[in-house]
Amino acid sequence: MTTDAPSSPAPPELIRALLDAEAVRFGEFTLASGERSDVYIDVKRAWPDPARLDLLAQALAARVGPVDRLAGMELGAVPLVVATALRTRLPYAILRKTAKEHGTRQPFEGAIPPESRVLLIEDVSTTGGSMVRSVEIVRAAGGRVERALVIVDRESGATERLGAVGVRLEALVTMAQLRGARA
Repeated sequence: MTTDAPSSPAPPELIRALLDAEAVRFGEFTLASGERSDVYIDVKRAWPDPARLDLLAQALAARVGPVDRLAGMELGAVPLVVATALRTRLPYAILRKTAKEHGTRQPFEGAIPPESRVLLIEDVSTTGGSMVRSVEIVRAAGGRVERALVIVDRESGATERLGAVGVRLEALVTMAQLRGARA
């Protein structure tokens, strides 16, 4: 008996969901890096709507591939990782931006067994700095990271920066696609 794998939502469907949630805005903005941009992306605005979160999780789950667990950095990736884990039944870890100052001082919650294949999930990539930090945390725990999935790649250097540490970045939607949707 064969079953059809669920199809992944197409980029136009994801773009429409992000635009409808006002997660993508066009104008003049200063980014966290201090750079100026005519596009502001805040995927967190899509979370509160369960249908939108499920659509994003469906798209991520369709691209998971052969891994042992999922991981993502607080705060941006948390609902994405959890929703994707519920769809794939894979365990996950939530990475901390800074290790706890008390208790076990763990840099993550959950388990990352030695040699486990870990897929990183993130909401938006720009330069890739926080994703490289995620790779460092997972590798320090003994996990292996070869791929990272992101909802939106701003196409500002993250692909190259992750490539330099042996990680392939895959985006569901690119900045070029978002700009094209504006026309």
